[in-house]
Amino acid sequence: MRDDDPWDTIRSLSALFTEFDAGRGLTPEEQWTMQVLKLTEEVGEAAQAVIGARASNPRKGRSHSWEQVQEEVVDAVVTGMVALTRMRPDDAPEFFAAVLARKAAKFLPHPQDDDPVVTSR
Repeated sequence: MRDDDPWDTIRSLSALFTEFDAGRGLTPEEQWTMQVLKLTEEVGEAAQAVIGARASNPRKGRSHSWEQVQEEVVDAVVTGMVALTRMRPDDAPEFFAAVLARKAAKFLPHPQDDDPVVTSR
């Protein structure tokens, strides 16, 4: 079992990109804007890969595999995690977990919903 935390890698990438962009004179807000635009680019690449995997473009035919689609999705997820960490360097994992829990609660049953109702006599 691996004991490394993916958030450590995300923090390292975020710090590297922040240092690079700060060296270019970009303000934090400009850096965040560029990172969100990069996320949009990655999502577009995932969409392009789906088109290729489905052979939906008659000029290109089947240009991608589903594994390539999955890799593009990972690129988008990583880019999103980096964006969040750049915007919230002190608490990105906790913020992510809190928002995930709140959004998941709209779709997933609460643990107590699975338990049969016990009534007292």
